[in-house]
Amino acid sequence: MKKKITLLAILFLGLGFGFAQNEEAMTKLSIFHEYVKAGNFDAAYGPWMEVRTKYPKFNNAIPVDGEKILKHKIENSTGTEKVAFINDLLKLWDEKLENFPSKTKVGDLLSDKAQLMYDYKTELGLSDTQLYEAFDKAFTTDLKTFKNAKSLYVYFSLMVDLFDAGKKTDQQLFDKYDDVVDKIETEVKSNSEGLNKLMAKEEAGTPLTKKDGQYKRYYESSLTAFDQISGSVDTKLGDRANCSNLIPLYQKDYEENKNNGVWLQRAMNKLYEKGCKEDPMFVKVVKQKNSIEPNAKTSYYLYLITGEQQYFDQTLQLETDPFRKSKLYNTIAKDFKQKGSYGKAREYFMKSLNANPSDKSPYVQIAYMYAASANSCGDTNFNKRAVFWLAAAEARKGGNSSLAANYEAKAPSKSEIFSAGKAGQSISIGCWIGRTVTVPKI
Repeated sequence: MKKKITLLAILFLGLGFGFAQNEEAMTKLSIFHEYVKAGNFDAAYGPWMEVRTKYPKFNNAIPVDGEKILKHKIENSTGTEKVAFINDLLKLWDEKLENFPSKTKVGDLLSDKAQLMYDYKTELGLSDTQLYEAFDKAFTTDLKTFKNAKSLYVYFSLMVDLFDAGKKTDQQLFDKYDDVVDKIETEVKSNSEGLNKLMAKEEAGTPLTKKDGQYKRYYESSLTAFDQISGSVDTKLGDRANCSNLIPLYQKDYEENKNNGVWLQRAMNKLYEKGCKEDPMFVKVVKQKNSIEPNAKTSYYLYLITGEQQYFDQTLQLETDPFRKSKLYNTIAKDFKQKGSYGKAREYFMKSLNANPSDKSPYVQIAYMYAASANSCGDTNFNKRAVFWLAAAEARKGGNSSLAANYEAKAPSKSEIFSAGKAGQSISIGCWIGRTVTVPKI
């Protein structure tokens, strides 16, 4: 009996569960939980179902362990039995929301439900409309805890499919695109801020705790996931949002929305992103937005329109948030890069890195510029190709190992280094690059 009480006490302390008077429920809970910890989900199923049926509100281990049990059952069954387990997992999540509301993140749970329905849409016989509505419920009910990057992409992908099927309008599509992009930016900002604090702690020479390390891995994996879907969302939207589609839409809705700051902001951002900044509609929207709600982006767009330095200076003065400032610097840098002003572009890419160190993408952009300038910034064939070592180094800083390998392959080989007699020497690279590269030793 003493051993049994000890086991229950360990379970209580280890899981943080509320200890109940019902010994039968606690005994069976300890049995199925031990089976789950051992990965024996089939053995756990029976006692788990007993507790779930008799004591549905007894303990949060019921939905937590039950999710693992039912996912195992789904993966290892077929036909009607598989469908029954899928539906039971959906039911279990509803029970969790009802029985353990204080332990439930609604947006997270509803997005898990929607994702399961999507993953097994064929077995469940669900339409794109039904699936979209399930994701939309999660997104609109509790946006804060809807954090799954994959589900966010599927949500938008379904909107595009419904648009292509004539079931959603242009405005609905573009609005949802903006909603999803805003959510991605919110998550990226949150994770970047968390990661930047830990990076600053490391740079100050303070060792990270075990918990810090866990958070760091979480932030890094989240940023990678959202970075991946960001590109996928734009790819999925494709040319559905081009100037010929956007301009008539914004012209039609302008009078109704000309005092709506959110509408104006989104309209000018979309027109800029899709290369419509030469159109009079872009100018009209920007000037109107600046007249009612000036901010860093409107002043920057005015700088693009007028070329006046005052708007450029105003842009940098108005933006104070480090994350948004980093994005703004990145935008400015890309504009300079597109114009071929690589020196200015690098200057603003570096400012972007200083404002948000967790975003390594500016390094990759600098690598591209170095590589593009190799032929013009070296004075000999060897020195020209030596520029690729600089490009490779920047690509590695940006986490792009395949690009770094590509550039290294274009740099002088070991035999060429030997023939030139330059192993270990420093080479000064001229023009806008103005950097020194050390030739690898052989």
